[in-house]
Parts: sequence; C-alpha cells; structure tokens
Amino acid sequence: MRAVVGSQHGGPEVLQIGEVAAPQPGPGQLLVDVAAAGVNYMDIYQREGRPPYASASLPYVAGAEGAGTVAAVGPAVRDFAVGDRVAWTQVPGSYAEQVALPAALAVPVPDGLELSVAAAVMLQGMTAHYLSHSTYPVSQGDHVVVHAAAGGVGLLLTQMIAMRGGVSVATTSTTTKAVLAQEAGANYVTDYENFPQVAREVTDGAGVAAVYDGIGQATFEASLSAVRARGYMILYGAASGPVPPFDLQRLNPAGSLFVTRPTLGHYMASREELLWRAGDLFRWIAEGRLSVRVGGRYPLEQAAQAQADLASRGTTGKLLLVPGEATA
Repeated sequence: MRAVVGSQHGGPEVLQIGEVAAPQPGPGQLLVDVAAAGVNYMDIYQREGRPPYASASLPYVAGAEGAGTVAAVGPAVRDFAVGDRVAWTQVPGSYAEQVALPAALAVPVPDGLELSVAAAVMLQGMTAHYLSHSTYPVSQGDHVVVHAAAGGVGLLLTQMIAMRGGVSVATTSTTTKAVLAQEAGANYVTDYENFPQVAREVTDGAGVAAVYDGIGQATFEASLSAVRARGYMILYGAASGPVPPFDLQRLNPAGSLFVTRPTLGHYMASREELLWRAGDLFRWIAEGRLSVRVGGRYPLEQAAQAQADLASRGTTGKLLLVPGEATA
C-alpha cells in the first residue's frame, strides 16, 4: 500500500511517498481503509524529532488521525464489523491508504456525517472540547483569550466558548482571519501585539479568566500579563517554539495564577471520555451548531507541502490528506 514515510528527522523534504507492507489487524484491532487523514502540528513535531513526539524508530509512517471504513476485524473485536465507518486520533501511521488501529480508539461515525469532516475534528475538535469543558470549563460571562482563532483548534474552540456563554477575545494575524473568527462567534478580535491591552479593557482592568495558547514562545509572556488573579494560563501547543523555563514564583505576584500544559491523551484516558467528547462533536455538527472548516485537501504525495503550509501559519481551518485523490 502507499504511505508517507519519514526516513529521518528534519524538514518537510524528509517525507516521501512509498510502498510499504499493508498492516494486518491483530487481536482487538481493526484494519481500516483511510478516507482522510488529519494534518497536525504534532505531525510536524514528530518529523522534526521534538520530544516527546519523535518516533522511537526510523523509518516511520507519519500521521496519527483519520477516518475511514473498516476493511477487516481482528480476533476478539465485538463492537465493529466490516463496512463500519470509524474515526480516530492518537494512532501512529495514519498517513496511509490503510491503518490498523485498536478498536478501543475507534469512534463510530454517524450516518450522514462525511468521513472527511469526522477526520477533521478528532484531534482539533476534541482538543477544543477538553480545553473549554475540562481544563478551564467556561461559564456564562467568562472572558477568555483564544490565540490563533482562525486555525483548526481556534475556530472550533471559539464556537464552543460561545455555546457555553463565554466572551472571547480572539487573536488573528490578517483581516481575512479576523472575519473568520468573528463568524465563529468571537466577541472581540485583535492582533498579537495588542491583545493584552484589549483583554484588560474589556474586563475593566481585571484580566481574563483564561488564555488558550497554542502558539507558545511568541505569545507566552504577553498571555501571562492578560490573565486575571487566580486565572488560568493554558499552554496547549508550541507552534512558534517551546516556552523557555521560567520561575514559578512569578505566578505569585501576578495573582496566584495557574499554568498548565495539557495534552489530549490525558483527556481521553478512558473509552467513556473518548466517546463523550467525540459524541458531542458529531451531534453538534449534525445539529448545525458546530461548523467545521476544511482549509485544504492534499493527496498523499503532497504530505510534505501540507505540513509546510500548516507551519507557515498562512492556512485556516483543518488540512487533510485524502489518499483517494490524484496528485494535482
């Protein structure tokens, strides 16, 4: 089968399309024909060799998220059958025509929901869900900052904050992205230079209850300055690079702040939690309450370009690899 293989760590050029042995489903596993695979910053970190995302062995098949149709089931699988439509995340080797995954990580995709849409929300949608519902559960009237609000997580997170009655201060880098953030429900939109001032102004100087920051190094210091006393600085990604070590004592005079570095794996620790988060997403999409923006579709042969486009921060919404599509 065709798959995107990384033979070493480095830039996008290390990703090459190649023929690899098709996986076989072992006990408790499903073999799935991949309809679409998600492209994420986590994939870039893996390619670059950043801990803890670096592959334990080389070469490796890239990717970890997708959706497709069950082609075969392994021994001891009871809840799925050939022909079922499923989606997943946290499954290595998803940039491929087929993937073998644990049935425990497979989420049934409801009839009527496109597989590409399901693939687009598994990682970013559940990330937005745990951020807004668990890490800092937004309450009615809470003011929060959403960085990169026109990105894949940002657009979904902004909508969920609005669902919960929160007031969002969205950061974007262009006018086009600002419009997308407003359409997603952002109450205030600003740039990265002025967001701390805006956050203070709209809260009468108090600061926001939480900052959802997936950018990292470039925004971390300013984000801390925008948080209210006993508020939350939530660093869920590092698109601009990792945050250097800093003195925890700084959190005291700043207002007894909380700082956390969450990751999705700890927020889908049980099957019940996985199904809760994915089930909410799929239901909201079906009800028209959650809009999913697919910002680009690429054939497998263009995986390197897809990652380069994502890293450029010039894209909006979700980028997908679609194995069945021909090279442009």
